[in-house]
Amino acid sequence: MKLYPVYLVIAAVTVLSPGPGVVMTLTNALQLGVRAAFGGIFGIAAGALVIAAFSATTVGVLFASSPAAFTLLKFAGAGYLAWLGVRLWRAPLVRFDEIPVRPKGHRRKFLEGMTLQFGNPKAIFFFLSVLPQFIDRGQSPFPQYALMALTYSLLIVLIHGLYAVGAQRTRPFLTSAKGAMVINRTGGTLFVVFALLMATATR
Repeated sequence: MKLYPVYLVIAAVTVLSPGPGVVMTLTNALQLGVRAAFGGIFGIAAGALVIAAFSATTVGVLFASSPAAFTLLKFAGAGYLAWLGVRLWRAPLVRFDEIPVRPKGHRRKFLEGMTLQFGNPKAIFFFLSVLPQFIDRGQSPFPQYALMALTYSLLIVLIHGLYAVGAQRTRPFLTSAKGAMVINRTGGTLFVVFALLMATATR
């Protein structure tokens, strides 16, 4: 698990980057309040655990079991991160104050967040192509998957929680075109940097 700190950084940047989950959290917080946003946040975190469990028991473990598979995963993961970066740079600016939201209970928000995560390509490809590269083939893979999946889900709760809490204080920035551009460009640049580092990584 010597690469765990690197995984932690990449996972944190992935969770931080704009995507369906972040848009949901910010929109709920800005339009319904911080407490209302946490139902969706916990749903997003739970959805990530389900996707990670699928990865650990199927494609992820198979790919992580051989050097050839690692090479395939390395370039697939790097390509995916680079694609995310370019996509963020070119994405239309999201104005969170212009997205309509209807009030719902915490249970509905939880299910909404979980369902959203199941269809989130960022989470799916992260667990299938990025996470397996950090699995030490000399150790049992499942405890490592469990640790990394729980880490990712906890990062969702922490980072999205900070997004929700900070949304009210930074409302003028988040609802401005400049703020949306800064978020897109910063996240896009970081993903491209990580893609380059991943493409040149060796075990």
